[in-house]
Amino acid sequence: MEVEVVIFDCDGVLVDSEILALHVLERDLTPLLPGIDVAALIDNTAGLSTGDILTRVEQRTGLTLPPGTLSTMIQAIDRALDEELQPIPGALEAITRISTRKAVASNSSMESVRRSLARAGLTAHFGEWVFSADMVAHPKPAPDLYLYAAQRLGVAPAHCLVVEDSVSGTTAAHLAGMTVIGFAGASHVPADQHEQLRRAGATLVIDQMKDLPALIDGWSRVTDKAEC
Repeated sequence: MEVEVVIFDCDGVLVDSEILALHVLERDLTPLLPGIDVAALIDNTAGLSTGDILTRVEQRTGLTLPPGTLSTMIQAIDRALDEELQPIPGALEAITRISTRKAVASNSSMESVRRSLARAGLTAHFGEWVFSADMVAHPKPAPDLYLYAAQRLGVAPAHCLVVEDSVSGTTAAHLAGMTVIGFAGASHVPADQHEQLRRAGATLVIDQMKDLPALIDGWSRVTDKAEC
């Protein structure tokens, strides 16, 4: 494939935010769900929107959460991100070395994504090419967000390389017809993350962001040789 654009997920790929969000959800849902193991309930939900996680909680428990729970949870997660968010080690250096056009496609709100990118010092590397779940009707794992990003970027899905850390996001990009590199270097990943991402459609999985530029350069060299 010819790589025309590299599209990054944000949470768990550029910033180490998934672990913070899960901790907030576990802490704030526990008083609302007495007698229920909330940690087990929200296990393997990384990559889903907060709304989808709460919907899954209601479906699995048969309970209805109080009105306003979603907005309260989003505000609590945003506060945690403002106070504690850290970039993924090596992300800034890797992105600086990648000369291919870059974009972000995240299941978080645009406001949250913009704040995360700013905190990690990455805003200038993506410019206007930032896409969020509030731009489409169906967030990841549906392919809508990635297809929308490709359309806006003017690039065929087959020429998009996606970096994803979650099963949900990998599934979305794979369904969109894009090549996916899985990333398993964030704090929240389970022991079998490599296998989960491969099953969801990742071509390969890396543990360190520093390995990404060489991989993308390798794809470019293969493309150049094929055209000679």
